[in-house]
Amino acid sequence: MASTETAGSPRAGTEDAGRDPSAGSGLRGTAPADAPVEQTGHTQHSGHSGHADGGDPPGGDLAGVEAGLDALEAVPVRRVPPSQVLRDKVLPPVLAVVLVLALWQGVHAAGVFPDYKFPGPGAVGDSFLDLWYRGEVFSVLWTSVSRGLLGFAASLAIGTPLGLLVARVRPVRAALGPVLSGLQSLPSVAWVPAAIIWLGLDSRAMYAVILLGAVPSIANGLVSGVDQVPPLYLRAGRTLGATGLAGARHVLLPAALPGYLAGLKQGWAFSWRSLMAAELIASSPDLGLGLGQLLENGRVASDMARVELAILLILVVGIAIDLLVFSPLERRVLRSRGLLVTAR
Repeated sequence: MASTETAGSPRAGTEDAGRDPSAGSGLRGTAPADAPVEQTGHTQHSGHSGHADGGDPPGGDLAGVEAGLDALEAVPVRRVPPSQVLRDKVLPPVLAVVLVLALWQGVHAAGVFPDYKFPGPGAVGDSFLDLWYRGEVFSVLWTSVSRGLLGFAASLAIGTPLGLLVARVRPVRAALGPVLSGLQSLPSVAWVPAAIIWLGLDSRAMYAVILLGAVPSIANGLVSGVDQVPPLYLRAGRTLGATGLAGARHVLLPAALPGYLAGLKQGWAFSWRSLMAAELIASSPDLGLGLGQLLENGRVASDMARVELAILLILVVGIAIDLLVFSPLERRVLRSRGLLVTAR
């Protein structure tokens, strides 16, 4: 009769020595009883789940993970002290303006150019005071700014649906896409003679030049923004029932907002340039005195101080519109996407 081998026999010990220690209980990876216990958070791990050991249930770990993800998604917003705003936002441009004025005055004082060709800041200031005392500063500015803003608003109303149509309808894109790109690259001043012949020497010619210069830029900016929208957003919108105009309003336009905003900024730049070119060429008393006419009147009178004053006013209006309108919009879009950490 065959003998029964016990656990204490030499053969059994030899077999146990060659066997994987972790296979003793039939469960691979099970830690011995005296193995050290790892502790992570409030849950002890000893080879079994926390629920089996009497620790926290798996739902507690899931809640912790969700809280961590919420903390990662949260954008810390802090108020910037006024002193830091003054140091970081106000002081650098002020110093830049002071440096430019000092350089301007230095070149003028050195006599590099004759006074009638390159007047100094003092002469330009006297020209500004002359307009101020005659009460023409605000009227000149308002004549040009009102035309520019009204023309830009009309360009926005035309360019936005045109851009959506070109971006979403392939036959329309194939037909109008190259035309819009060509119109955008065409100098706006080229439209001034044609607009005067077509519409006459009045404000209609001014607005026509603005539209022809700004609409292609706005439409192309929106097309570029729509092209960068992930297809997943559109599929999710269709799943939720956002189709047609509702999808364009609630899904497509918000997702394409960064590119659309860039197109708006470029469209305003083209509007302002187109208007200045039109006012410079189509100079007439019936059109009123705008910045372009002021520049042309200075050229006709060989008044270089008046010419430089008009250039500075055109520059100031462009910078003011960007700081008051487009920069806040850009900061708001960046903040809504978590790309702008600090608040104003």
